[in-house]
This record gives sequence, C-alpha cells and structure tokens, in this order.
Amino acid sequence: MFQLAEIRHMVRIPPWLFGQTLNDAVIEELNRKLANKVVLNVGLGIALFDVTSLGDSYIFPGDGASHTRVTFRYVVFRPFMEEILEGVIKAADADGMQVSLGFYDDVYIRRDSMMTNSRYDETERSWVWDYKIEDDLHHLFLDIGERIRFRVVAEQFTDTTPAGPNLAEGENTVADRKEGKVPYIIYGAINDQGLGLVSWWTSNSAGQEEEEEMEEVEVGEMS
Repeated sequence: MFQLAEIRHMVRIPPWLFGQTLNDAVIEELNRKLANKVVLNVGLGIALFDVTSLGDSYIFPGDGASHTRVTFRYVVFRPFMEEILEGVIKAADADGMQVSLGFYDDVYIRRDSMMTNSRYDETERSWVWDYKIEDDLHHLFLDIGERIRFRVVAEQFTDTTPAGPNLAEGENTVADRKEGKVPYIIYGAINDQGLGLVSWWTSNSAGQEEEEEMEEVEVGEMS
C-alpha cells in the first residue's frame, strides 16, 4: 500500500526561513508542498522519510529566495496491482461504487468488476449480489457504510495543472471525478472468492468453524 519514492527536486527556500539550518528549511518546504498531495505518476504524498543529498544553493535575479537541488525519499500511498485492500462503501450508482479508505476516497469499483449476477437496485440505491445455493436465491446487498474487501486492478494519474479559468462553483461533481478529473484514481474489483463485503466471509468462516467443532465432538463420542 505504501512505497518509498526517491525524488530529485529544486526546492525554493523563502527568505523568512533563512534563520533555520538548510536541512530543516528543506524538510519544512518539502512537507508543505508534498504532504497529502498527489505527485504525478508517483502517488499520494504521506511524509518525508529522509533527505539523501543537498546540492548547492542559488539565488536568481529578481527572486530573493534560495534554490537548492535536493534528492530525498518520500513515503507515498500507491497500492501495488493485485493488492488486496479494505475500505468502506461511500456511494453507489448504476456505474459502480465509490470506496473510502479513510484517508483517500478516490477508489472506484466499476460495474464490470462486480460479482457475477450483480445488479443495481434503484429503490435501495445499492448494488445487490444474487447468490444462488442449490435452489435458494439470496439477495446480498452492498449497502453504503459497509466494509468491503477488493483487489486493486488499475490506477489512473491525471495532470490537473490549471490550464484556464477555474470551474464555476458546483461544476466539480462526483460524476466529474469518476471521469478522471482528479489527480489519482484507483480501480478495484470484487469478482473473486473472498472479496466483497467482509461480513460475507466472516460469517461463513464462523459457520465452518462451528461445523468442524461439532464433527470433532461427534467423532469423540463415537470413539
């Protein structure tokens, strides 16, 4: 889930930080610039791990700040492909579900990545897995707020550098976010055994343990 990324960057140190040591000023600026922000094709910045090298500092004409070439390692959130993660269902529509990891919400499970025989219930506004056991058909709802386990199958980075006037207030909708107008999107899938609502498999495991205990008791009595 978390990786250590090595990055080289020219760090600008403003004049009001000149009273600090260069190393401390660099650390403050790197965390201010990268913490909780997405670095294109790298991941979501979490925290600075260490600074591995500091180059010479320069002051350019017309700018009172110093500029230092820095090589550093930063902890980033970027799941591996096929990694299994758990989150909470945040929203759902006919196209799929949005999942929150608590600290990151741009995780989506598309309709083609659901369990076989899954459908969207317009009345309940949630996805349903029609699970058939012999002649019995069970309707398993994936309700908002439920904990879900999924497999990471794809990711999408988008350069969101401003290229024109800001959007009018209210234009940046959830639908816009799913179209890729966010820096980093993770796509998951639940179309495999052990995936889906955590409660499905927890309850099933508990039932299997009870059956095994009963079998042991019966064997013991017979012997």
